[in-house]
Amino acid sequence: MSHSITALRKFVAPEIIFGEGSRHAVANYAQTFGAERILLVSDPGVVAAGWVAEVEADLAAAGIHSRRFTAVSPNPRVEEVMAGAEVYRDHACQAIVAIGGGSPMDCAKGIGIVVAHDGHILDFEGVDTLRVPIPPLIFIPSTAGTSADISQFAILSDQSRRLKLSIVSKSVVPDVSLIDPAVTLTMTPFLTACTGIDALVHAIEAFVSTGSGPLTDAHALEAMRLINGHLVALVANPGDIELRAQVMLGSMQAGLAFSNAILGAVHAMSHSLGGFLDLPHGLCNSMLLEHVVAYNFEATPERFMRVAETLGIDCRGLTQRQVKQRLVAHLGELKRAVGLSGRLGEMGVGSSDVPLLTRHAMQDPCILTNPRRSSQRDVAVVYEEAL
Repeated sequence: MSHSITALRKFVAPEIIFGEGSRHAVANYAQTFGAERILLVSDPGVVAAGWVAEVEADLAAAGIHSRRFTAVSPNPRVEEVMAGAEVYRDHACQAIVAIGGGSPMDCAKGIGIVVAHDGHILDFEGVDTLRVPIPPLIFIPSTAGTSADISQFAILSDQSRRLKLSIVSKSVVPDVSLIDPAVTLTMTPFLTACTGIDALVHAIEAFVSTGSGPLTDAHALEAMRLINGHLVALVANPGDIELRAQVMLGSMQAGLAFSNAILGAVHAMSHSLGGFLDLPHGLCNSMLLEHVVAYNFEATPERFMRVAETLGIDCRGLTQRQVKQRLVAHLGELKRAVGLSGRLGEMGVGSSDVPLLTRHAMQDPCILTNPRRSSQRDVAVVYEEAL
């Protein structure tokens, strides 16, 4: 899978302010967009951590009125988006600020889509379905991993169909991302591990994706180096702001890579699983990661060799098969070192669920850029291995 350097590639990113204290730029940006009334989207955990009140105070100090919407589940739901859009309209808001992890940020994207188009969020499932610009989005991520503050993706949960739907459009790339490592200090070690592994998966999948190229490769490799080098230490020392900043930077780099190169089968299968069982997205990814890597390796071995080298594996003199074994083993060890060792079977997935999971995974847009072509049987086998 060697790419021609002259192949057309598009690269989209928000305006990014990175560093401790960047969250305080929120009112400044709201004013830049001429917004006097803001919908502030978050969730109960982030409210409890105190970040929402702080953002409200920053906005109020600048004379900007904000209205809270915090009824957001860990896997944000279609009806929550519709309820948030109602609040946005009722208060004649002009922009959206989201503070939180992937869930409030994806919900905020959905709200923006609904108020701009005056439709139902389910009408916009898929790739490039948006017709008009959405309200300004200013995002403050509180987790280091999902990169919803960078990406062209909004992933929402449709409980009635028990699936996650993807909306992919450059219209949902936020206008401004205020990436402040201090905001991630309130994450639990478990959430730190889940989101950190999610970011590592973003980087690996983006690097081996059929949509990868020179604009995304550098970000993907640097993300792998940063996360592999600092995540284990961070989970052991959750209060270390320097480690938080390194992992946050890695997550940001992974976001720049995957938003533009798209992902692969880990994410397609993980979206299916998360819609089916309502599990944390990063946990779903972690349970599938090495099984998908083992499946994909033969499709692009030279790319996976570079992944292995970047993760600190000495590949000199090794056969492809040995590199694959070392890489899969390293990923398993990394997961265990951050406390993620569960298997699908323990989460309540049975072999009778595999056909449904497989069907949904095959319909996910992320499967299209997976380096190895996947039939239903291939995907089913990988799920079975992960049981």
